[in-house]
Amino acid sequence: MSVPAGLQEIADDFAALGNNDRLQLLLDFSRELPALPQRYADHPQLLEPVPECQSPIFLLTEVAGTGPEAVVRLYFSAPEEAPTTRGFAGILHEGLDGLSAEEVLAVPPDFPLRLSLESAVSPLRLRGMSGMLARIQRQVREKSTATTA
Repeated sequence: MSVPAGLQEIADDFAALGNNDRLQLLLDFSRELPALPQRYADHPQLLEPVPECQSPIFLLTEVAGTGPEAVVRLYFSAPEEAPTTRGFAGILHEGLDGLSAEEVLAVPPDFPLRLSLESAVSPLRLRGMSGMLARIQRQVREKSTATTA
């Protein structure tokens, strides 16, 4: 399994920093998480909850096209008062949004550990990011299969 270049670059940025700077970078990603488009903001029931996260977060993927050219779009809803959770969502959005389904599905499940955050955030929080990634990949698989069936 491989990590897409943009996502690997994010992991490398985290690895190059000390704990305090890693937390600051995580906060930066939380501030950069795009707002939900109106079509989902008006219908939050369309988003899937991620119960592994300590804070309420919801996500949805869209897969446009079929086969290797299928493009994945990611959407997240996370409260402003949950910067760690929003930061993880921001990382996944920055690193995966707009990639092919094949690239998204190739991300290894241990990717959150590659951010070098084990000593800065709790294992429970890292498990939340793993839960987000697992749901994204499941939705991409389901939607990729649905578009080719």
